[in-house]
Amino acid sequence: MSGNRWLLPDGIDEVLPERAEQVEQLRRMLLDLYRRCGYDLVIPPLVEFADSLLCGAGADLDLMTFRITDQLSGRMLGVRADITPQAVRMDAHSLRREGPSRLCYAGTVLHTRPRRPLESRAPISIGVELFGEASVAADIEVIELFIATMREAGLPTPWIDLGHVDILRGLLAGSGLKAAQSDELFELVQRKAASEIESFIAEQIANPTLAEQLRALPTLIGGSDVLDRAATVLADSPAVVLQALNQLRAVVDVLQAAGVNIHLDLSESPGFHYHTGLVFAAYLPSHGKAIGNGGRYDEIGKEFGRARAATGFAFDLKVLANLGEMAVAPAAGIFVPYCEESSKRDEIARLRATGERVVEGFAGQLVCADEMRCDRQLVWSNGSWQLQNL
Repeated sequence: MSGNRWLLPDGIDEVLPERAEQVEQLRRMLLDLYRRCGYDLVIPPLVEFADSLLCGAGADLDLMTFRITDQLSGRMLGVRADITPQAVRMDAHSLRREGPSRLCYAGTVLHTRPRRPLESRAPISIGVELFGEASVAADIEVIELFIATMREAGLPTPWIDLGHVDILRGLLAGSGLKAAQSDELFELVQRKAASEIESFIAEQIANPTLAEQLRALPTLIGGSDVLDRAATVLADSPAVVLQALNQLRAVVDVLQAAGVNIHLDLSESPGFHYHTGLVFAAYLPSHGKAIGNGGRYDEIGKEFGRARAATGFAFDLKVLANLGEMAVAPAAGIFVPYCEESSKRDEIARLRATGERVVEGFAGQLVCADEMRCDRQLVWSNGSWQLQNL
């Protein structure tokens, strides 16, 4: 085993200098973008008490959270697998603002297992959360910033996948089904298992109108015309379902004006017990998995004694940096070979004060421009300091 000490655990990656510089540059650009849009930066802790970290998060996040025992208190700690619950706690307890609160963050999270095959277990999560505004205007603001994030990263035009949890939830509310039965039907609808859905409806749903709506729901997939079909199929639905369709239409209008590709799936409800309204994700044709996700989650704050409307999104910063075509300045720096000239320290300080990257050499060190990522060197010649290209 001693020969394999350089190995990292599956799903844990390291970021080497050139890529790290690209990731860091993108992080700064995005946090500056969020600041310009009124979002305040917060830095939540890496670990918290597990019962606080997992409040209202659902079983999926529970399974993905590493746990350790606090040597001081003896209580169970959790290493964050998602920053959103932490932002909820900060809004509800630490900040306690009365009006809308806009927060942004960037930090590493850790997962016990990858969310999807070949994904990192230690993504750098970057995103925003908007608390205290329940209107569709808040959803639109967040989705517009979601799109601006991808444009800032230099990504090509994405496909935005839209859904609304209240459509399926609203239909199930009047079904008379028990919680376990609702969960079973939800799972069938997510799989688009037509024959199994038909069998379930035949056995459990007595209302013919509701039965027809549930049969049609998995077929309401496609472009913006889906909303026209849904308006007919779901015309007799509860008010919450009709309101969800109106919200989707308002968001689709904004996305069409932004020139992005739109895909609607009215049966899709990721985080059924976590999200409470509009949900969205971004895809690229060259990348088979979602590159970013978001949605509304109005109920989590009540776990901290202050339920507030909330919506937001998150990306893996490393994925954005890999997929984007963001212009990154080539590696540049000045190498200063070892010498005993007394004015060397002052000249190095002057160059660094102007923003130059200066690398000092040691006695006997050979110049290796690639390793030091330097394109020039500073030499003492004819009584003055001169820069030479390498």
